[in-house]
This record gives sequence, structure tokens and C-alpha cells, in this order.
Amino acid sequence: MGYRVVVVGATGNVGREMLNILAERQFPADEVAAVASARSTGDRVDFGDSSHELKVRNIEHFDFSGWDIALFAAGSGPAKEYAPRAAAAGCIVIDNSSYFRMDPDVPLIVPEVNAGAIGGYRKKNIIANPNCSTAQMVVALKPLHDAAVIRRVVVSTYQSVSGAGKQGMDELFEQSRNIFVGDSSEPSFFPKQIAFNVIPQIDVFLDDGSTKEEWKMVVETKKILDPKIKVTATCVRVPVFVGHSESINIEFEREISAKEAQDILREAPGIMLVDKREPGGYVTPVEAVGEYATYVSRVREDPTVENGLSLWCVSDNLRKGAALNAVQIAELLGRKHLKKAA
Repeated sequence: MGYRVVVVGATGNVGREMLNILAERQFPADEVAAVASARSTGDRVDFGDSSHELKVRNIEHFDFSGWDIALFAAGSGPAKEYAPRAAAAGCIVIDNSSYFRMDPDVPLIVPEVNAGAIGGYRKKNIIANPNCSTAQMVVALKPLHDAAVIRRVVVSTYQSVSGAGKQGMDELFEQSRNIFVGDSSEPSFFPKQIAFNVIPQIDVFLDDGSTKEEWKMVVETKKILDPKIKVTATCVRVPVFVGHSESINIEFEREISAKEAQDILREAPGIMLVDKREPGGYVTPVEAVGEYATYVSRVREDPTVENGLSLWCVSDNLRKGAALNAVQIAELLGRKHLKKAA
């Protein structure tokens, strides 16, 4: 007997990816419901092969009673309103928005990193999925932290427009096309032109000059991995459709060589090490699209600090950064805490 699973926000980029991954990984679901806002009610979304479609239901009238797991990919507003309602009905919520991430009574989970914390879901019946850029980074950091204890992380991100949703993807496409034909490329969604450009701002600015995206990477890394780790981030939007990249500099308490780090990463869960010191011997976002792994390349020692390493990290942000991590949480929940499915 399998689970009854709800995907909330099923018509968005991440919601559709959740449905794809549930089918790909053959998640033990007897029934899957696609739920979204009123404007999408009655639309159809693919589940599994193209012959299997789900009719979208209106979240305003959806009864979560009798459903086992709800994967939320609808943003903070709907999460705030509907996730507690689902949780109160006995449906365990795995939420992809930022709304519950820093709630001390809600575990923030990356299964390869802090699976043991998932039991905390019982306090509110809610589990939070981390920010896309945080998720891939902590997967890469965890095995290195276990080996040599991380003191400080300096990360610069190169984040694709899909992290901003469909509007971001549409703006990159339209601006690129307009530039080629000589039409106006004035921004309407991003604060500046994104086509053939980079924008050092993701989310709003905070009082200290950092952006909210940068703040998320700091506080979420501490909650997931270790509160003693110091993190500073610069988050940049780049003209890539799918796939986030990160340049990560790490300082450790103990000495660790590049060779030792490569050996550790090669065996670590969720990581694919592709690190040949030759042209093209690394992974770029294009190659990570559609893949489950977090790719690590360009591992090298940093001679400017004691016990320092630098590396390059790439992942499909719609997958490991969002949908895949949520499904992996659901799988972990099933293995460790729910006994319904065989």
C-alpha cells in the first residue's frame, strides 16, 4: 500500500519537476493530486509518461484530510496560508518556500547532510526545503566538514534565471531575441538587463548591504550543517536558463590536501566529482541540467590561508535545489518514520 501525495503549485517550474521526479524515482504513491491556484484550476499537467495527465485542483477548496504527504512549491504566501491547514489535517508538509526555514520547530533538511534531524517534523508536521543555492553547497561541504572541520566559507554564486521562476526565464529569452533583432531590451522583471549581462542582486537588500539571498545562504548553512561555521556569500544572477554554479573557498581547522578532498568527494553521497586538470575537465550548468547529482570540479589548495581549499560546484537548481531534494525528503520520511508503503 502506497502513499497519497499532493503537489501544491503543480503548474510552476518546480511543481512540474516534482511530478517528473516522483514518476522517475517510482515513489510509492497510490494517488497523486496536482493542486494550484484558482486560475490554474482545470488545467492538466503531465505525470510520468505523456499519456498520464492530472487535472489541477483548486487549493482554496482542497481537503488535505486523508492525504499523507504534501510537497509545496507555491511560494511563501500560499505556504503561510495552506501548509498549517494541511499539517493540521494530518498531512505532512514538505515546503520549498523560505517561510518555515528558520522556524526552530521546523527541520530544514538535505538528506545527504542532516537526515537525522528529520524527526523534528512532529512538532508542526512540516519540513522545510532549503534555498537552492544552499542545498547544493552543503552537499559538497558536508563530507569535507566531517573530515577536517570547516571554519569559514566564502562563496560566490552564478545563479540561473529559472531560480526566479517562469518570468525570469521569459525575460532572458525575450531580451536575447530583442537584442539580436535590434529591439528594446529594457528590463521589466529583473532590476537590470539580464541578457549578456550579470546582476549582483538576488532578492531584496538588507540593512547591512547584503541581499536576502545571501543572508539565506548564511543562516541556512548554519542551521543545516553547523552553527559555528562562518559564511559570507555574494549571489549573482547570470544569463543561464537552468543550473546554479558556485565558486567556494573553504578554510578548515585541520590540514586537508586537494588530493584528500578529491578522494573524500569521490565517495560522498549525492556528489559526482569531475575534476580533470585540462580544458573541459569540469562540469558546467548545461551538463548538469536534468541530472540528480551535485557536481564538484576544480578542487585545489588555497595557499593564501592556512588549511584552505577552493572548488567549483554545479547543480540543476530545479532538481537538487528544489524538487529532487523535496522528493528525497519524502523518501527519507517513508523509510524512517512512515510505515505505510512496502
